[in-house]
Amino acid sequence: MSKFEDFRKEFPEFRYASYKISETEDSVDIEYEFDITGLSEFHPSWSFPKPHDFSVKGDLTFEKLAFSLGMAEAVSYWKATCSPVVCVECGELSDDQVKWWKKLWFMGLGEFFYVNGINTDISEFVDIQPKCKFNNSQPADLNALNGVLIPIGGGKDSALTLETLVSAGVKCRCYAINKRNSITETVRTAGLSDDALITANRKFDRSLVELNSRGFLNGHTPFSAIVAFSAEITAYINRLGYIVLSNEDSANESTVVGKNVNHQYSKSFEFEQDFHFYEEKYLETGIKYFSFLRPLSEFQIAKMFVSHKKYLPIFRSCNLGSKYNPDIWCGNCPKCLFVCLILSPFLSLDELTKIFGRDLLNSPDMENYFIELIGRSEHKPFECVGSIDEVNLAISLAIKQILREKGKLPLLFEKYLEQGLYDPESLSQRNEKYCSGFSEDNLLPEKFKKILTKEMERLL
Repeated sequence: MSKFEDFRKEFPEFRYASYKISETEDSVDIEYEFDITGLSEFHPSWSFPKPHDFSVKGDLTFEKLAFSLGMAEAVSYWKATCSPVVCVECGELSDDQVKWWKKLWFMGLGEFFYVNGINTDISEFVDIQPKCKFNNSQPADLNALNGVLIPIGGGKDSALTLETLVSAGVKCRCYAINKRNSITETVRTAGLSDDALITANRKFDRSLVELNSRGFLNGHTPFSAIVAFSAEITAYINRLGYIVLSNEDSANESTVVGKNVNHQYSKSFEFEQDFHFYEEKYLETGIKYFSFLRPLSEFQIAKMFVSHKKYLPIFRSCNLGSKYNPDIWCGNCPKCLFVCLILSPFLSLDELTKIFGRDLLNSPDMENYFIELIGRSEHKPFECVGSIDEVNLAISLAIKQILREKGKLPLLFEKYLEQGLYDPESLSQRNEKYCSGFSEDNLLPEKFKKILTKEMERLL
């Protein structure tokens, strides 16, 4: 039998046992208790800053928010054994909510199942058993909601969202999970004070790392769902009416060719729609959740972003590099290479080398990642990267520019030419298609759509 089958047989039950809310004058704190029966307990926690005039005492809406964040957290611990039964002992779920969470877990674990060779389907992978059925409570008071909350990750996408909305005169607050230098610098570079940044402190239970070291299952989980539910809590505490994400249309593309396996599922429009529905029907805060950049591709975003050169020295998108303090570009991963490629038509080779601290396009050890990014392998890198078509467009435009200037092509671009992939004849048409694209699969309120359209006209 496989590890998956062995663990499910040995550890048939996972429990979402409890969540505990406490508060001080400055914060609201939530501690969760999960356990894999007969193996391990987990106690992750969160701390959210709060205004002095806010209290969660007796607030049933906040109870729903805290419980829901726990459901998003739980999947990270459940995946160690993939226990066939999840007993939810501390909150209410209707049959439709159970279906909603099963879909998020299943689709958000697509990469985890694929990489671990797990063959299962949505009907059989888990049975979520709530102790209490959902009893709809009084919705929150919606009168005081005002302002925008923008989750900031330190990368180019959230920087572009923030810069565009601040320049349009929108009142913005920013949100981060745990503080990183690139996040703080992004907020400051946008012209906002440090007080504009609200940072939640998330403590991961390291017991899971110890289980992984012993051979229990590990892999990617839908982290952006955690961002969504924790941002909802932050917006609710601070009476903010909009949560404005920076996920793009390119996030909808499957990571594995011919399969519905998307590393970025919880950044997809499908999840955005599902979360919007869940908020309206079950959380009922009145807060609107949408992605400002959803109509755009990564290519468009890159072209717009580079016009704001003040962010080039401080933005960071590297997951490996985020583990350092201050965070860096590691210069050795597919995410670094993707960002380099998508920016390559708009910046010189020297500018790119300065950003990443290394000449990635002349690095032989980047070739395998390059092959994955241009669609010449079974799957794209398991990272948040753009679509195959727009990567190829960016490379072709960069090659055309270098050849026009009679410069020397870097190693990876030489390889691209050798494979006969460079097609200058279609470049103009492809470039026009991407630069004028505006996906109608979006949830932008009209006033935000007008701001984005005006900025596109100005920059593209």
